[in-house]
Amino acid sequence: MGMTRPEDDGSVWRSWAAGTRVISHAPALVRQARALARKTGASNVADILWAADRIASAAMRITAHMSYANRLDPAGRALTKADFKAVPEGHLGGSLNVAIAYAGYMGANAISGITRSWLLGQGHCVAGIEAVNALTGNLSPAQARRYRGDEGLNILCRDFYSYAQRPDGAPAAPLGSHVNPHTGGGISEGGYLGFAETQYVHMPLPGERLVAFLSDGAFEEQRGGDWSPRWWRAEDCGLVTPILILNGRRIEQRTGIIQDGGMAWLKRHLVLNGFDPIVIDGRDPAAYALAILEAEARLSRRATAIAAGKAAYPAPLPYVVAQVPKGFGFAGAGSMRAHNLPLEHAPGVNAEALAAFNESVRNLFIPPADLAQAQRIIARTRKGRVAERDHPLALRHPPEPVLPKPANVASGAAHAAMAAIDDWFIRFVRANPHHRFRVANPDELRSNQMGQTLDLLKHRAVAPEKNAPESVTGAVITVLNEEAVIGAALGNKGGISLAVTYEAFAVKMLGALRQDIIFARQQKEAGRPPQWIGMPLIVTSHTWENGKNQQSHQDPTIAEALLAEASDCARVIFPVDAQSAVAALRMIYASRGVISCIVAPKRETPVWLSPSQAQNAVTEGAIHLKKPARPDLQLIAIGAYQLAEAMQAASRLEEKGLRVRVTAIIEPARFRIPRDRLEEAITHNAQICTAMFPQGVRRIVISHTRPEPMQALLRRADEGRDAMRALGYVNRGGTLDTHGMLFANRTTWAHVVAEAAALLGRRASQFLSPAELRAVEGRGDPASLRKTP
Repeated sequence: MGMTRPEDDGSVWRSWAAGTRVISHAPALVRQARALARKTGASNVADILWAADRIASAAMRITAHMSYANRLDPAGRALTKADFKAVPEGHLGGSLNVAIAYAGYMGANAISGITRSWLLGQGHCVAGIEAVNALTGNLSPAQARRYRGDEGLNILCRDFYSYAQRPDGAPAAPLGSHVNPHTGGGISEGGYLGFAETQYVHMPLPGERLVAFLSDGAFEEQRGGDWSPRWWRAEDCGLVTPILILNGRRIEQRTGIIQDGGMAWLKRHLVLNGFDPIVIDGRDPAAYALAILEAEARLSRRATAIAAGKAAYPAPLPYVVAQVPKGFGFAGAGSMRAHNLPLEHAPGVNAEALAAFNESVRNLFIPPADLAQAQRIIARTRKGRVAERDHPLALRHPPEPVLPKPANVASGAAHAAMAAIDDWFIRFVRANPHHRFRVANPDELRSNQMGQTLDLLKHRAVAPEKNAPESVTGAVITVLNEEAVIGAALGNKGGISLAVTYEAFAVKMLGALRQDIIFARQQKEAGRPPQWIGMPLIVTSHTWENGKNQQSHQDPTIAEALLAEASDCARVIFPVDAQSAVAALRMIYASRGVISCIVAPKRETPVWLSPSQAQNAVTEGAIHLKKPARPDLQLIAIGAYQLAEAMQAASRLEEKGLRVRVTAIIEPARFRIPRDRLEEAITHNAQICTAMFPQGVRRIVISHTRPEPMQALLRRADEGRDAMRALGYVNRGGTLDTHGMLFANRTTWAHVVAEAAALLGRRASQFLSPAELRAVEGRGDPASLRKTP
């Protein structure tokens, strides 16, 4: 099968065309490769493709060992039962497919002399990439210390699903079941299938190139990838090559594509949605390499034609479909078992499985001399370009943005926080013309008080409507699919992003947000904190002001969920007015590698803070609005509407002779008990917490969220023995205005007063009129509480 590479050009071509025991090349592909060499004048195309075959085959062999064995035999000798893991693990079928694809990607880089970025949507198939990286020296520092040479490959096998831990509980190995920050060039875990499809088109900047490996299982998982041709523009996007690995299997069934009609159905679907399908043999690394080069050439030609006025958007987006049996190259390929472990039994305990394993890996074995030659060929092509582990998307570090000063909104006036954000954001955009902006918006940007932003940046549209805020090159990505739009913001790590949505709809974004938060946290733990510009998610039209859409739109879950994540990477901020909302936004854009949720009202609320007070409140995470000496009670407000109720309650209590401290907490997690050293760096120490929450003072928390999560988060403020109570959203709602929502959830100023009386051992009737008391007790007219006390 031509396992030894001759030196003369004709023999090299014949040697490559002969393939390996497992990899073969169709005559048409051989002709295509030769034509490429003639067209480009490159003399090393056959060398590189010959090397890619051997890297792919050797990587598939390693990948199989990673699932099943504790060691590889460098001479290709059969393993014995003692060499195998007691409990094999891994997603071997897909990983074998990915090993071929990734070797082909490396071949494309080597032929062109350009290092492309890569993205793996099916992160559970990372073993194939880890194997290729180990063979080609494309390792992160932590991996390079463990996985080099023959013994390093043995350690790689043992580390895979070893479950070993360090004393601090973290995984001991720089290797995981999915892509992780130690994976050479890894940028996303790929744990949530379908999210890579919503992000890849927004990732590369002009001049950059990205290859996105996608799963046919994920194809049916998440809507949004279908719309990529709508968003791609040569003016602000780099070249993208999506590659769908069509192996026809998910965990327990054939994929939906196969059930719906297979390749014929898929091609019709792709063309209908604006793609240009390129079908290849997914068993051949050369097919991947040539397809990547062809896809980029097609897209570049279309961009040139559009720039010359000879074509228009949407440009048909080349979309590579690689047909391959799941688990190709190993026993059980194409079977249902191939998704995880293709062998019916573990080789360490079953003779039939042992024989099948040894036979499969024998066919994948590459003689050491050939493998060393292939490694040298790939290494030589890296001269003058960065290694794949250092591709542009893996090293994002955009320039510092210019942050305009906030405007001064008169204290005491009423102003909408979202309107203030809109005013500041358009100045921010204009101050940063060299950054690529993406505004992610499911719908109703203007109704959420960001009309100036919409008029300036405009909806991205294929055929802009006359007299509408639309443009072919608009920066606002709008579609009624929350997962798709948040993909635009998360994908834009080379630029500046903003996501704006109804609070209730943001819950649909949670999986995508969480995947990025986790990966950013793991990068910090690995000593390589991400350097992309902080991304705000503004949730508005929120629980307390969205009565026109019934209770499904009254949901504070997103803030509660993000408060549970690592607080140094996921910040949740509750501005209390227009000034603190702008200060929070400025703070986020000054940060790196952080996703922050701002819960902001779109309706007018009182302006409590001056610009300097707002800056201090955001910096410290809280501010006192009333600070009497020796207070009898402390009211802690979390949220703009909650602060208004707390201030009204304080006024009534003060009328009756009580000294009341009113504190607005802007960022509750700053006061949590830190769960590790990274959270400890951003949370306040005991001294500051004591100053914020004086000892011996009873407290009431009035929260935008449900009361229980916030009371648990603020344990440092709770001295026990019924010293602190919490009010908030208790799942009551409907077609109600803000006062109606506050009343239904027992968080009006009067309910706060009644709660304070109970906490202090007093009767509520000492502070409330009979009509007010009847309303609080559910016996009177809720409207009686609308007036200012």
